[in-house]
Amino acid sequence: MKLGVIADDFTGASDIALMLSEGGMPSVQYVGIPDHPSGHGVEAGIISLKSRTEPARDAITQSLKACDWLLDQGCTQIVFKICSTFDSTDKGNVGPVTEALADRLGETNVLVCPAFPENGRSVYQGHLFVKDRLLNESGMENHPLTPMYDPDLRRVLQRQTSWSVGHVPIDAVWRGADDLDGEARKAGKAMMIVDAIRDDDLRTLGRAAAERKLLTGGSGIALGLPQNFGFEASNSGWAGVSGEAVVLSGSCSTATREQVAVYKDQAPSRELVADDIIADRLSLQELVEWTLKQERPPLIYSSADPKVVSLAQERFGRERSAAAIERLFANLAAALSQAGVKRIVVAGGETSGAVVSGLQANSLEIGPRIAPGVPALKVAERPLALALKSGNFGGPTFFSEALAVLEGAQ
Repeated sequence: MKLGVIADDFTGASDIALMLSEGGMPSVQYVGIPDHPSGHGVEAGIISLKSRTEPARDAITQSLKACDWLLDQGCTQIVFKICSTFDSTDKGNVGPVTEALADRLGETNVLVCPAFPENGRSVYQGHLFVKDRLLNESGMENHPLTPMYDPDLRRVLQRQTSWSVGHVPIDAVWRGADDLDGEARKAGKAMMIVDAIRDDDLRTLGRAAAERKLLTGGSGIALGLPQNFGFEASNSGWAGVSGEAVVLSGSCSTATREQVAVYKDQAPSRELVADDIIADRLSLQELVEWTLKQERPPLIYSSADPKVVSLAQERFGRERSAAAIERLFANLAAALSQAGVKRIVVAGGETSGAVVSGLQANSLEIGPRIAPGVPALKVAERPLALALKSGNFGGPTFFSEALAVLEGAQ
């Protein structure tokens, strides 16, 4: 294994695994930290953690254990994969985990870039844009767990770390990899926010990082990495999985709520409200039986308007509400799989983490792209295909498109 990735959530892990796989690098996504050596022929190992919203101390502990396992497999470079919208709070976890990994690896200058231009995420003058809106005007200010109120990543990151935080402007990026690297290293011990507004900017960043032991960023940061290890873009075969299917959505992002609205017009749906979830008034058996009775893959969702979510959090508490919803989706996914469901499309990073945990999958095979940042996945241990989608990814018809790709229609 040459390249190791530590992802702070499950959708982010599959996101960057797709980028590396499309770059020709044989990749496997692991669910949690493996307790065994990597298999033969794996060149990039992606460890899926659920550390984005954990206390910083716990996130650091998990990430360092993941780093140690990857180093034991022979990795010479580690990527700390974060969300392309820099999801975090003033306490972390982007800064604390990056700092801890840098100390473990002996790095004193770290390039940080969440940009993913293909999905509308760009960094310019140190500020993060989502399409044509600053981060704090993009809907991320309404995120139930990690609301983002500041688009200046230098300020966001500086509040999370004792290191200096600097900036590599776009003109240095456009002058080439050597200038990018030189501009960053002039700052000494620092985390450097790198501007990127085009895919080519990320390829330049990749070349600049060839000798670095640590990078922090979104999946786009992987665009230029496979070539550093001698790999070229390739297409792998994919045999879909047929059988019963379901869509599970726990994201309240603007994009997901539009996808829910579109799919509700095409297929049966069930909304799960926070009051019923927290009061434990829902029957898993009844939900499974209802799912299997439908002629088309149904939608089960709790993707409420942010105002509704906020009211539930005020009544029950943010942590209690989130934990109850994740627990329900974990148990529901397990019950559906046991009942014979073979394809599951999931919307939402936290929901995806809960589903994969409930399924007790150990590793995921990377399939073709469904949408930018979202691959088809197969559970290695049994015939079960998954799509794990970050809340803001995918177009309005994503759910039906994902079900088709998982079945083998490309």
